[in-house]
Formats: sequence, C-alpha cells, structure tokens
Amino acid sequence: MPRKQAQIRKMRPKMSIRRGDEVVVLTGKDRGKRGEVTRVLPEANRIVIDGVNIVKRHLRRQPGSLQAGIIDMPAPLDRSNVMLVCPNCHRPTREARTVLADGSHVRVCKHCDEVIPTRHDHD
Repeated sequence: MPRKQAQIRKMRPKMSIRRGDEVVVLTGKDRGKRGEVTRVLPEANRIVIDGVNIVKRHLRRQPGSLQAGIIDMPAPLDRSNVMLVCPNCHRPTREARTVLADGSHVRVCKHCDEVIPTRHDHD
C-alpha cells in the first residue's frame, strides 16, 4: 500500500492554531467551553487547552517529584475538534492567511477581516 507524500518526506503538518490562542471546543464532553491553548503537538495534530478535557492521572512517589497520588491534568484534544476565537470580534471563526504590504504573512478573521495577532505580537 503506497504511503502518503507527507509520510515519505516526514513533513510537519501545518497548525493554524498557536500557543496562546483562545479556542472553543466543538465536540465531546467539554463542548462549548472556551480556553487558552497551552501546548501544541503538531506531529500528533493535537493541542492542550487550559481547563478543558481534564483527566485524572495516578502518579507514584518519585525522587524529585512535586506530588504523588491522583492529580487532575488537561489531556490533548484533536485539532479538528476546536475552533479559533477571534480576539477582535470574539466569535468562533475560520482563518484566512494573507500577505501584508510589507511582505509579512498574517492570519485574518473570516468574520471581521481583522488581523489575528500571534503570540509575539502581544509582548
């Protein structure tokens, strides 16, 4: 069975959601919840959202470990189950990519046509 081109070339999938973006969950037990993306896993096409998809993890006591016992932690969600929330119009939106006059590539909201800032634009 032939493999896909991306698997042959070991290409990293393009992630339209970045760390620090606000997203809304579309499916699953946490549908409708909003949260900030804390971690992006492009190889698995998954993201970790703060306060969403909380699972209980049983940890053993280990040297240097902060805590032993049962802890709550957010588990990764598939990228297809969330939607980006525009920071300008505060609506879940798809994004477009465009090139500005200075040659920089930016993400643009499909509803309000405003630029969606990346994390280093905030600082």
